[in-house]
Amino acid sequence: MFKKSFPPIIAHDPRVLILGSLPGDRSLIENQYYAHPQNRFWPMMTAFLNGNHDANYNERVDLLQKNGICLWDVCKSAKRAGSMDTDILQEVPNDIALLLDQYPSISSILFNGQKAQQLFDRHHRRRTDIHYHTLPSTSPANARSNKSQLIQVWKVINELITFPSK
Repeated sequence: MFKKSFPPIIAHDPRVLILGSLPGDRSLIENQYYAHPQNRFWPMMTAFLNGNHDANYNERVDLLQKNGICLWDVCKSAKRAGSMDTDILQEVPNDIALLLDQYPSISSILFNGQKAQQLFDRHHRRRTDIHYHTLPSTSPANARSNKSQLIQVWKVINELITFPSK
């Protein structure tokens, strides 16, 4: 039940930080962010960034990095049975403030789901120099949003990498 997150993926010229809550079981087994085959994160990112949908994990990570996108989770560790965000207990946060201090070019944070945003707000103070966007979760557990609805909301990422806020 005790689970740990991965190290952050840091972009070459970081402008956007996408924060999830905590990796799910499939991601932990494969040691990859968003590894569940029904998670819509990678298909959307490769579409937005004109990447190869069939690319391997390292190529997908490289695509994010080349586009100034960092990836991490709010939780460094937590107790959780299964993969549902609603089951996260006794979380220990990652040091996101330190990451932002180390990479001051990050001007926007996108929360992959409301739980990531709630956990962030519980453990961190929002900065006035950062723009925050809470987006619907790409998880297959999010049945409220179909793929086309997610694409409409998540396409904000194209504006953030093309026209940085700072």
